[in-house]
Amino acid sequence: MVFEYAIQRSAKRRQMTITVERDRSVVVHAPEGLAEEKIRRVVETKRRWIYEKMNHPQKYRDLPHGPGKELVSGESALYLGRQYRIEVVRDGLNEVRFNRGFLIPAILGKRKVEALREWYIGRAKEKIIPRVKAHARRLGVDAAAVKIADGHYRWGSCTTRNNVGFNWRLIKAPMFVIDYVVVHELAHLLETNHTPRFWNIVRTQIPMMEKAKVWLKENGGLLEEAI
Repeated sequence: MVFEYAIQRSAKRRQMTITVERDRSVVVHAPEGLAEEKIRRVVETKRRWIYEKMNHPQKYRDLPHGPGKELVSGESALYLGRQYRIEVVRDGLNEVRFNRGFLIPAILGKRKVEALREWYIGRAKEKIIPRVKAHARRLGVDAAAVKIADGHYRWGSCTTRNNVGFNWRLIKAPMFVIDYVVVHELAHLLETNHTPRFWNIVRTQIPMMEKAKVWLKENGGLLEEAI
């Protein structure tokens, strides 16, 4: 199997690491001056590991939506780790509301899924951004900017300019999972690589770290479903 990889360089980085994203793309994170030939040799030595990651049966399964699942009364949608009943309301409602379940205006027609997506994004901004600021204070770090984005194949990101971003789909996950992803990205402001020190920082802040990682591994596909 032949695969391509992208190289992202950073002057702050001391070691080279390889990640396989959720879209199966391979990204090499390398120090600024590391020669491309050396990068190629390291990638070759990791070829088997990369193949295994690219073919992971759970992390990379394709689930655009549940089989036969539609946005109709009686179906359910995920929010903060729980499934809530959907009710399509025919009169007296012109926007998505949540009251122990999802109330979806029938007048939206084909825009119902888009409207639910916009509702999720609004809740993600409302709930995740304050968590980022609170965890940043506990860690003693300062994120330059916090964004809620449509990073379909990544739950979170941290740039060399200290900007952090989070996938709006995380709002479907339990809060302990959201906190894990938030701290994971913020910890990169203290330790660029996934070193033992990095994981100790995350584990100290999130005692349920391993449980959160397992939850994402087993349920990540559910977060990507339209409903």
